[in-house]
Amino acid sequence: MVEQWIQDWGYAAVAIGAFAEGETVLLAAGYAAHAGLLDWWLVAAVAAVAATAGDQSFYWIGRLWGARLLARFPRLAAQFPRVADLLRRYPHWAIVGVRFLYGLRIAGPIIIGTAGVPPWRFALFNAIGALLWAPLIAGLGWGFGRALSGLSSQIQRVELGLLILVGLVVAFAVLMRWRAGRRASRSK
Repeated sequence: MVEQWIQDWGYAAVAIGAFAEGETVLLAAGYAAHAGLLDWWLVAAVAAVAATAGDQSFYWIGRLWGARLLARFPRLAAQFPRVADLLRRYPHWAIVGVRFLYGLRIAGPIIIGTAGVPPWRFALFNAIGALLWAPLIAGLGWGFGRALSGLSSQIQRVELGLLILVGLVVAFAVLMRWRAGRRASRSK
């Protein structure tokens, strides 16, 4: 049932997730692609398009209403100096890199729009960032799936060893309790 849901709705989930933040959904989709439930290339493509669209939307929110948002949301305003400094020092790489900075995925484009970065520049470097980000994160999910499947036979051996160890510990604890009870009854 879960597998069918992933096959039916997985790409929609990737699009919705990548539009906003997306890392967790994209990691899971990469894992699902490794399991054969989704196509990895399609996952990466959907994520890149949705992430670009999402950040463009947040950019325009910042461009149109940024000053009011900064006044209304102090946490967003607190991020402004950090992103503005990045934009001054590395104007193009800041746009690409903000996608990879945890906690700035939505705030970053809003602040970039507020800072007055030209729309064409943001669109170009936002798309470059999405084209780097989507396959990287989906690839990490796929790689995790591969590593996990490679460990499955080893995990079965470890499980058996742990089961034996737990059994020995429980047996030892029962034996020690039994001996302590016998000593206590003899001393009375």
